Amino acid sequence: MELTWHGHSTWYVTVGDTSLLIDPFFDNPLTSLSPSDIETPDYVLLTHGHADHIADAGEFDGATVVGTPEIVGYVEAEMGVDDTIGMNIGGTVELGDAFVTMVRADHTNGINTSYEYDAGMPGGYVISDKLPSHESDDDTTTFYHAGDTGLMTDMREIFAPYLEPDAAALPVGDHYTMGPMQAAIASDWLDVDHVFPMHYNTFPAIEIDIRDFEHEVKAAGSKAEVHVLEADESFTLE
Repeated sequence: MELTWHGHSTWYVTVGDTSLLIDPFFDNPLTSLSPSDIETPDYVLLTHGHADHIADAGEFDGATVVGTPEIVGYVEAEMGVDDTIGMNIGGTVELGDAFVTMVRADHTNGINTSYEYDAGMPGGYVISDKLPSHESDDDTTTFYHAGDTGLMTDMREIFAPYLEPDAAALPVGDHYTMGPMQAAIASDWLDVDHVFPMHYNTFPAIEIDIRDFEHEVKAAGSKAEVHVLEADESFTLE
């Protein structure tokens, strides 16, 4: 599984022959790329309706947009997207070589931070190369994109024991989401081997010293290795 971070919460994930782009927002100061520089993904996954997560959802002709029924209805009506898949919290859909489970996130969800549209529940995605099962399989590779969220016991009680992520991308910028301390607890609760900080240093309100997150992960007793990627840098998850 190939993971590429394009700044903020934007990730390009390749599972086998299937590509997925999560929360496309290329108007962030950490990347020099634009949507036209990115190979069109097979699927675009949207965690929630805020502008810094859906801004470029309509820029990929031929991609299928996935999200809550409310979000995909919005991108159909307002962005001209023709091909969509609506799903919801707890559901798993097979998208090519990937199995994608939508999980809960603790956040708000007005479209474009407006109350004009209801985007349904905010969420995160657990992406795996095999269907989630009670039968644990060490050969399965699984990546958790938390979306915008605060710390939740679901990470410890549901995601870790039953969805078994190997790696997690967690928001760490504070103010609108978890900060370094709570995200470090999340990395411990999730029992992941690898953790990637995201959703930081994009706006003044979420500017942090990322070394604080690395320190907090160690202080929390997490076994996770922290990977602070540069924008547009890739990591191979095996």
